[in-house]
Amino acid sequence: MHDACGVVGISLNETANGAAKSIYYSLYALQHRGQEAAGISVHDGKSIRTHRAMGLVSEVFDDAQIALLRGHVGIGHVRYATSGRSCIENSQPLLVKYKDGAIATAHNGNLVNSTQLREQLEEAGDIFYSTSDTEVIAHIFVKELLHYDLLEAARSLMRRIVGSYSLVFLWGDTVLALRDPLGIKPLCIGEIDSGFMVASESVAIDTLNGKLIRDVKPGELIVIRNGEMKSYQLARSTRPAHCIFEYIYFARPDSIMDGRLIYDVRVNIGSNLAREHPACADTVTPIPDSGITLAVGYHQRSGISYRECLMKNRYIGRTFIMPDQNMRETAVRLKMNTIRPNIEGHKLILVDDSIVRGTTSRRIVNMVRKAGAKEVHVRIGSPPILAPCYLGIDMASRDELIAAHKTVAGVEAVIEADSLGYVSHEGLVDAVGIPKENLCMGCLTGLYPVQIPGEKCLAEQTRLSEYLDSDS
Repeated sequence: MHDACGVVGISLNETANGAAKSIYYSLYALQHRGQEAAGISVHDGKSIRTHRAMGLVSEVFDDAQIALLRGHVGIGHVRYATSGRSCIENSQPLLVKYKDGAIATAHNGNLVNSTQLREQLEEAGDIFYSTSDTEVIAHIFVKELLHYDLLEAARSLMRRIVGSYSLVFLWGDTVLALRDPLGIKPLCIGEIDSGFMVASESVAIDTLNGKLIRDVKPGELIVIRNGEMKSYQLARSTRPAHCIFEYIYFARPDSIMDGRLIYDVRVNIGSNLAREHPACADTVTPIPDSGITLAVGYHQRSGISYRECLMKNRYIGRTFIMPDQNMRETAVRLKMNTIRPNIEGHKLILVDDSIVRGTTSRRIVNMVRKAGAKEVHVRIGSPPILAPCYLGIDMASRDELIAAHKTVAGVEAVIEADSLGYVSHEGLVDAVGIPKENLCMGCLTGLYPVQIPGEKCLAEQTRLSEYLDSDS
């Protein structure tokens, strides 16, 4: 499983000139959401200037490059590929020029009707330079802006695109932010010195010593210009569908979403996991980093001692090549090593966020056994993943998902654990504190909040255009 993308948009008052530096720091805070590419676009008073490249934020930008991006308004993006190949052409922000100027676009999410829309645009003569659905969005939005005012153009865009999206646009000297009508992907608003910003997570606001104002509402358009912010509610849904895996895994623990500190949510998940699946053991230990907070909650509820038994190497390269089985085993060792004295002779409760294919879990279980663990009980902070995600998370195909084809006992046998326990749907929803009907749990249930060919969906949420207001 891979992280989703991260977006940020910043508008300072006209006297300021440091938007690029602020965006740069914000992208550092969102680096966990994408490590393949990064980019920044700013408006310098005359035109949009963009720098984007493959790599981490620290690899893409240096002081000299930031200095060239002068302006008080801009947007930024960190990418993991959920739509389109991993290449420079698909890095963002994407710039599309048209007769009235240009617009830069950055997107977190995934469109389920991107292929059909692209075919329609190409038949009409549009030329594409990437394979990303973000360019599809940009082309459609530009066409709508040529025919309508901003609000109606945004409404028309929302009527045509189906899927998940938290979008930021740089339109001249204006930052636009738009969240899909179901609020699947996160987006929040913050106040900073000399202006306002939007970002995928509140930690980006914290990095700039800003103040979190609130989440962008599902179906809401935010317009920020010259350090001033306006809001327009373009769509209204009585049932949002927030991505459940933001709470389980993707978001940083120190982020606040929907008024909930992610750290507290994950502690609650771990606590419910301990209640539902106790184990006769003497040590609770996480698989770092994603299992740490879950393990804290399990430890607090069970009273079993917490001890780190695995140490993650955070400096391993992103593109490590694993051509054969021996190299794959070495890669696991490079990424994670055992702390043998903390393991030897102990009965472990090994806590992680999820099991996708089961291969990594099996290798880790075997690692701690070789380090001397007497028993290994695996506890997972999500229910079994039964279906793929079509809405912005690069998970695995249904054929690759181990829980789609095996019972819990079957998965337990594959990963070679002494026992295996997943948090229940009820325990997860209780920990998040949001009603189940307001969460997207498609990967856990096989029921999706938007219509996806060949999949089951919640019928009342298929026609997103019904949520669009005509007179906002």
